[in-house]
Amino acid sequence: MVEQDFCHTCNQKHDCQKVYEHLGNIEGPSIVVKVLLAFLLPLVVFIASLAIFERILDGAINSAAARSAVSFLLALLATFVCILITRRACKHPGHNR
Repeated sequence: MVEQDFCHTCNQKHDCQKVYEHLGNIEGPSIVVKVLLAFLLPLVVFIASLAIFERILDGAINSAAARSAVSFLLALLATFVCILITRRACKHPGHNR
């Protein structure tokens, strides 16, 4: 690899190695839950709310195009509300414990 060859000829390769070792040994809180809340939850909320709104509006709106458009907009609104709630909840994590 080109990067490995570059590191072998670098005068500061030992300093880089120390920095990466130090970064690798840092222990901190897990961010898995925050990542799932930030990326996976809005997708799940959007898909679920889209399906729910389609089913609810099935009898109320006869036109399939109009029903899909209204369901899409309502699903976007529900997802936006979910994102706002998630942001507020993650902003003050100490209050939830």
